[in-house]
Amino acid sequence: MDQIRIGFIGDSITHGTGDETLLGWPLRVGQAERGNGHDVVVYNIGVRADTSELAAARWEAECAARLQPAYRCATVFALGINDSAHEKSPERDGVRVPLEQSAPRMIGMIQAARRFGASLWVGPTPVVEDMMPLSPFAGLSFNFSNADIARYNAAYGEQAAAAGIPYLDLYTPFSRDSRWEACLRASDGLHPNAEGYQMMAQQVGAWPAWRAMLAGK
Repeated sequence: MDQIRIGFIGDSITHGTGDETLLGWPLRVGQAERGNGHDVVVYNIGVRADTSELAAARWEAECAARLQPAYRCATVFALGINDSAHEKSPERDGVRVPLEQSAPRMIGMIQAARRFGASLWVGPTPVVEDMMPLSPFAGLSFNFSNADIARYNAAYGEQAAAAGIPYLDLYTPFSRDSRWEACLRASDGLHPNAEGYQMMAQQVGAWPAWRAMLAGK
């Protein structure tokens, strides 16, 4: 059984914030694949509040330290929701990363990551707007809007397709799913609870591009 080492580059939703079990969705996906007979090594490289701009400064060094050429490796990028947020702070009162900067940067990172092996892109998820904004500490708040997330998600999907990058749209199915909303309401409106992360893991695990990556296709 060949081993595959996978780096999951993302934000707090990749990290698993809000999950009372501390597993998040990457470790749940890894656990499921172990049960399917795959020797998967999961590297969760999620950093809370990261945007594409912040991740661009760190992802390559972090992947290089974990995804060694001697092994079969891959990367999964799960960024973008923080790009769409409206930040209010002493430094900014506006969108964190405009879409016209966000999408090309994401495409560039994912294309560059192909030097480590197959590279996939998992899109952003809906929020509960009446629980917004979130304020991590005094003087800083992030307001997430489903209309903005949907706009970023649509552009990401279109540009990923044009670049030949596999893209998983989670926004569309979850925006119609009352279970997802319940999982967000059990947390803070942005991050799901454990059940929500399990829903994400199931979507990723059933994704044809993910299955093809594991099979080495």
